[in-house]
Amino acid sequence: MKYIKTFNENINRFEIEAICKKYNIKNYIINEDDSIDVDGNVNLKRNNLRVLPLKFRNVTGDFNCSLNRLTSLKGSPQSVGGIFECNNNQLTSLDGGPQNIGGNFHCEFNKLTSLEGTPKSVGGDFRCSDNQLTSLEGGPQSIGGYFECGGNQLTTLEGAPKRVGGFFDCTYNQLTSLVGCPQNIGGNFYCSDNQLTTLEGVPRRVGEYFSCDNNNLKNIDHLPKTYKKLGIKGNPISKILDLFTKPDEYGLISNREDKELIMDFTYREIIQQDKLLANRLVEFLYDIDKPKTREELIELLKNDYEIR
Repeated sequence: MKYIKTFNENINRFEIEAICKKYNIKNYIINEDDSIDVDGNVNLKRNNLRVLPLKFRNVTGDFNCSLNRLTSLKGSPQSVGGIFECNNNQLTSLDGGPQNIGGNFHCEFNKLTSLEGTPKSVGGDFRCSDNQLTSLEGGPQSIGGYFECGGNQLTTLEGAPKRVGGFFDCTYNQLTSLVGCPQNIGGNFYCSDNQLTTLEGVPRRVGEYFSCDNNNLKNIDHLPKTYKKLGIKGNPISKILDLFTKPDEYGLISNREDKELIMDFTYREIIQQDKLLANRLVEFLYDIDKPKTREELIELLKNDYEIR
């Protein structure tokens, strides 16, 4: 079987040129350390690679090494002007990856257990979903676009970015708290399908849609001060909100009147430490002309709340 050299061995200029021709890499220069700079894009997608074939330094365009069998990013460019994609490999670490990214960084569908080795700032989107992450520590702290970390094994959001320009998605994890998440999210905030029992730590501002569906929320304390639409179905508290709100066809609460009713409901402290004060709820519903008797409420909510 023919032995094929990899970038970390001594290869000469002619071999580098042959590899660049094979992978259609153009507009490159070879540096003194045998790394290459590329003015343009590098596409190594779907080549069944176990290692990167060259040592890259700077790439002005996109760099795509997704859908291979890579177990390491050794040889990756340290600066990428556009998008960096290493998704759908067998990576357990991002060590050796780029430290300066102008566009998106995609590393989803690997076997990552840590975000150590990522750049501190990503100009576009950052996707690390569907890995084996238990922590966001070591990850980027500033994201120009969206941040997606769903489908991992996260129990905390400590270490999450401080600034996210687009949406933030942490669905399908094992979160019991939102402490550590960004406090200002420009787009949607998705934290559905976790194990949340409280909204403590929720962002102060969500630019668009706030979804916390399918958790175990029994109150809505700590709701964001600003949001456009609220999704909260599939929680114990939604049985109460359904008594006085009018969600749209997608189950979203968005009209101003319902938002004001939710604020009034919270202000009256009808739920205290997951205990429902039934008489206060009866009074609240009577005041808004949607009356229910204490007996009706007990029958509806007895499986979810301790009722007083």
